[in-house]
Amino acid sequence: MGEVSAIRQAVSDSVRVLQAFHDDEAGLIRLDEMAEVMAQIFSLRGRVFICGNGGSHCDAIHFAEELTGRFRKDREALGAICLGDAAHITCTANDYGFESIFSRGVEALGQKGDLLIGLSTSGNSKNVIRAIESAKGLGLKTALFLGKGGGNLKTKGDFEWIVEGETSDRIQEVHMAALHIVIEAVERRLYPDHYAE
Repeated sequence: MGEVSAIRQAVSDSVRVLQAFHDDEAGLIRLDEMAEVMAQIFSLRGRVFICGNGGSHCDAIHFAEELTGRFRKDREALGAICLGDAAHITCTANDYGFESIFSRGVEALGQKGDLLIGLSTSGNSKNVIRAIESAKGLGLKTALFLGKGGGNLKTKGDFEWIVEGETSDRIQEVHMAALHIVIEAVERRLYPDHYAE
């Protein structure tokens, strides 16, 4: 029972960071704008790519499977790809360096008008930076979910959110909440009957 106070503090920290996200009106508007772009991309059979490292990679996988699989109700599969194939990553890291593991995927699969989402709690992930640069060069739209002031990725995306959490875990919790909310907002546009009151 001695650790309950630490657990309560952890919950409070999580709620505080989530509350800041809730209160950021401009950020919520940007999420809605991103959802509109994604709905347009999917309606044209385009694709949304997503990438990140470590826990952010896990969030990227989860985001993509919610779109290719099922979120709340049955619907057609939507074209989301997590840039995380193990063979591609190990081949590319070995031949070109770890900084290229995501950019090579974008260059191979991305088309003008698609969207690349980059996740980086520090904003300094070199492989995400390079992927965003490649995406822009190919005419993809870009979105960034960042933390800790935004780092070197700050202002590099068409859409951008910076979570002002102090640790990666708290930042990632808000990133995942935001990604779930985006998926819901996309579905509300493409499948309004799913959300009829």
